[in-house]
Amino acid sequence: MDLILWRHAEAEAGEPDAKRALTSKGSRHAARVGAWLAQQLPEQCRVLVSPAKRCLQTADGLGRRYTVHEALDTDSTPERMLETCGWPDHRFPALLIGHQPQLGELAALILAGTKQPWKIRKASVLWIKGSDAEDNLPFIRLAVGPELIGKLR
Repeated sequence: MDLILWRHAEAEAGEPDAKRALTSKGSRHAARVGAWLAQQLPEQCRVLVSPAKRCLQTADGLGRRYTVHEALDTDSTPERMLETCGWPDHRFPALLIGHQPQLGELAALILAGTKQPWKIRKASVLWIKGSDAEDNLPFIRLAVGPELIGKLR
């Protein structure tokens, strides 16, 4: 199973946290990364999104249908997120659009076997492949941020 982690783009400061909207820069980054990612994702990829406004706005940049999941909200855990997407055994890939530090901890849990404070930058994507035939271990297929997306086209 492929698991794609996409951290929400830059958001405004303020309260309540769940209502924070993307900045104009964040909206540009979400649109840029979303348009590129839409071309890369398999058609059957499931898109799971945190209910926070900034994540919903980031997901809109993708231009695909998505499902909102409380398990991806700011108070979630990497274990709950993995359970929600069915890692590693689900039949179809999943794109999770969520928050730091949860996404970084989730990546560390999969790739290093323990929760660690790994950082995924705003609007960046970390694509993890479940395993390969060589050693049956998960690996990083792609790590890219919005500043590089224009160079990949």
